[in-house]
Amino acid sequence: MSATIVIVEDEEDLLELIEYNLEKEGFETIGFLNTKTVSQILDEEEIDLLIMDRNLPGTEGSEFVSLLREDGIHVPVIYLSAKNSDKDIEEGFERGGDDYLTKPFNMKELVFRVKAILKRTGNKLKESTNLSYKDLFLDSASRTLQVDGKNVEITKLEFDLLSEFVRNKNSVLDRDYLLENVWNDGGDYQYRTVNVAINRLKEKIDPNKTKDYIQTVRGVGYKLC
Repeated sequence: MSATIVIVEDEEDLLELIEYNLEKEGFETIGFLNTKTVSQILDEEEIDLLIMDRNLPGTEGSEFVSLLREDGIHVPVIYLSAKNSDKDIEEGFERGGDDYLTKPFNMKELVFRVKAILKRTGNKLKESTNLSYKDLFLDSASRTLQVDGKNVEITKLEFDLLSEFVRNKNSVLDRDYLLENVWNDGGDYQYRTVNVAINRLKEKIDPNKTKDYIQTVRGVGYKLC
């Protein structure tokens, strides 16, 4: 079972131990000691599971997850916490948790719970709906891009953005449409956000500037040609 797991744990030794055991099972892990840059990773990369401590510097773990849920981010969450009263556990589930494991814990049990949640949520078993346009090929199951048969590394956001263009090829998409359908909440972003993301995507799919996949329609938006 292949999946990418973000772990937020402020005890560095414990964080490294969790990463080691999950990577031994074939998972890719990304570790953080606090929540400062976690939102950015969840926005830009395809993350399958979040393992979250609650006693963290800055934002408390379950409060952070609650904010994620309000923002429409529904990545599965396992709390891993020394907060072990019935009230604490109930609070964790109420704030968007999918599972709760109290400290101290058995590492094998954590691995079993990780596998169970991934199997249940089916993030890696979704039916593939591939997209293609000219020499662009997007694999929706693995969320990878090939350009002229060669793999090109793109972020989650860039994959979603390019997918939207391919689904609406030859149609002009204005910035409000893209903010609503790719960023999912236009009110929190500015038009410049769209411009920067599209320019970055164009550099990746056409570094030599010879194919002109995405064209600017001045005063309106963009279209894939």
